[in-house]
Amino acid sequence: MDKMKPFEKKIWLSSPTMHGDEQKWVNDAFEKNWITTAGENVDSVETLVAEKIGCKYAVALSCGTGALHLAIKLAGEKLYGQAKPNAGTLQGHKVFCSDMTFDATVNPVAYEDGEAVFIDTERDTWNMDPVALEKAFEIYPDVKLVVLVHLYGTPAKLDEIMAVCEKYGAVLVEDAAESFGAAYKGKQTGTFGIGNIISFNGNKIITGSSGGMFLTDNKADADKVRKWSTQSREAAPWYQHEEIGYNYRMSNIIAGVVRGQMPYLEEHIAQKKAVYMRYKEGFKGLPVHMNPYDEKNSEPNFWLSCMIIDKEAMCKQVRGEQDALYISENGKSCPTEILETLAKYNAEGRPIWKPMHMQPIYRMNPFITVNGNGRGQTNAYIAGDLEDVGADIFERGLCLPSDNKMTAEEQDKIIEIIRSCFD
Repeated sequence: MDKMKPFEKKIWLSSPTMHGDEQKWVNDAFEKNWITTAGENVDSVETLVAEKIGCKYAVALSCGTGALHLAIKLAGEKLYGQAKPNAGTLQGHKVFCSDMTFDATVNPVAYEDGEAVFIDTERDTWNMDPVALEKAFEIYPDVKLVVLVHLYGTPAKLDEIMAVCEKYGAVLVEDAAESFGAAYKGKQTGTFGIGNIISFNGNKIITGSSGGMFLTDNKADADKVRKWSTQSREAAPWYQHEEIGYNYRMSNIIAGVVRGQMPYLEEHIAQKKAVYMRYKEGFKGLPVHMNPYDEKNSEPNFWLSCMIIDKEAMCKQVRGEQDALYISENGKSCPTEILETLAKYNAEGRPIWKPMHMQPIYRMNPFITVNGNGRGQTNAYIAGDLEDVGADIFERGLCLPSDNKMTAEEQDKIIEIIRSCFD
């Protein structure tokens, strides 16, 4: 390894893959002077996404977070009625949320004056644990909203989660930001909740550099979100406003990029799957495992390939709020060592999402986990006799370079670099 040179061109975690059609539709917007939040590109993208997802309506918005905010706001209004002036629609109500995710998933709950209750992760898909979710309902039976993430493009255990929601009279909002194109039992993620979202952020499997979509089968809901996203402007000949609104509409320029990307979704998924499978084959014999999925019922989009180190193969590692230390040991490694080694060779990886219940801003929020005896716990930190699955995956896992433009030869070198960390 000492003789191996760094990559001349950086190997990215997941960078945009452009094909040329994107420029065509951006130029079309310029030529027609539709440099605004309306136009043919916006209309086309909404139609294309709705057809792909299998929903009736898709509303193009400025980002996935904005889409999720309006989905949660709408759910709060449906569940609890009209908000008081200047108050969020959740108004102090608790909401059950995936714990291991990016904070964009849960921040909209706070925007709407709700309190996120974090549900621990299960090991089969690294998503919300249905058993912990049921325990959460036993502790907080009045909760009516669940916000679910499909982590790294892998569908959650939807049958089990939806059965729990139905049992307790709760509704589901899907954060499918990372899982566009993934399917559960042949049905696309983003179609299981009462309001759902996808993202077109710069590193997603289809990108517009930014942008997102609200997805629904309900026309009234689509119209409501569209109105809210345009500053809640009323149908009057002047600027009339009767409720709080937001500037969340997608630009026709951004929509042009997304429009040009859409024909390549399946190609990108196939390329990402090939990356995942090469890692799985290349790591044989190492004390590591790839991020799992339900091979019988789901087909991920394989947005990011991740790995987790076996417990007995972990060297000593400690993390503070912003720094980490480890002690190198023959035959063992840890995420910090592997990420630092990849960076030395000009390749980008990153840690697994740090669970929300461990984040300083949300440490006082309830957190529900379940151990072998089925006990639940509502503290942010868990006693040693309880298994905090998300924290364990964060401790031992990492996201690998997953760029679909990475060649097989480049990936072989990545695999060799990671193998060297265990020498």
